[in-house]
Amino acid sequence: MPGLGWDAAAEQRFDVNLSILFTELPLLERPAAAAAAGFTAVELWWPWIDSPTPERSELGALRKAIEDAGVRLTGLNFYAGQLPGPDRGALSVPGEESERFRANVEVAVEFAGSLGCGALNALYGNRVDGVDPAEQDALALENLVLAARAADGIGAILLIEALNKPESPLYPLVSAPAAVGVVDKVNAATGLDNARFLMDLYHLSMNGEDLPAVIERYTAKTGHVQIADNPGRGAPGTGSLPLEDLLDQLRKAGYDGWVGLEYKPGDRPSAEAFDWLPR
Repeated sequence: MPGLGWDAAAEQRFDVNLSILFTELPLLERPAAAAAAGFTAVELWWPWIDSPTPERSELGALRKAIEDAGVRLTGLNFYAGQLPGPDRGALSVPGEESERFRANVEVAVEFAGSLGCGALNALYGNRVDGVDPAEQDALALENLVLAARAADGIGAILLIEALNKPESPLYPLVSAPAAVGVVDKVNAATGLDNARFLMDLYHLSMNGEDLPAVIERYTAKTGHVQIADNPGRGAPGTGSLPLEDLLDQLRKAGYDGWVGLEYKPGDRPSAEAFDWLPR
């Protein structure tokens, strides 16, 4: 929003999430739209929600769209089931879904590597009725170790994200400590130290967490940051989160990575949803 100030924003590196912004356009037109809006980098949820292993021609078309737009891919989700939709990941869901996740790992890593993308986000998955949570957690660790090793093969990090309980009531990682606990387990199991926390300030605020305390405690273990205002998950300035102050604190705590804009544009074209940014 105009008048926010955002002096700190001039020193931040923002990328735009093309799975929540510019979704009024076909997927292959979104990278160019982000470039036209002034962005040099983009991130994506897994774009093929029905297929962990899409045709090479589909992968190639998206790769070309990103390259032709002159933007960098800075983050990519592994296959996560129906997202947007009821699912919140596949890797801890026994049976077909975790098999689909495993089938996706090599495909997603190869695609990310071909575009110089250095961060892959592995959504944990919902709790399943009738399945022991300990069994799901063991399966999750097995699959996260597989994904971390594959990511390491292209010099990338593996991200573990905390979501929010009101919107994701079946997702077990609904606090910063819970997600960081999984990060630590993966790093201990692989010895690679390439698992990192994805700090989404919107989700953490929805959980009622003390955001300055989270930043102070976990910035060193954070590999990526995402923002949206709260309430509403809109652009900065549409809610009451002190995002400028929080990003300033993050930077002073040593975070120098990308900040993903993962918010809803509201009832306007996405290209008009960046008026809070310093030009």
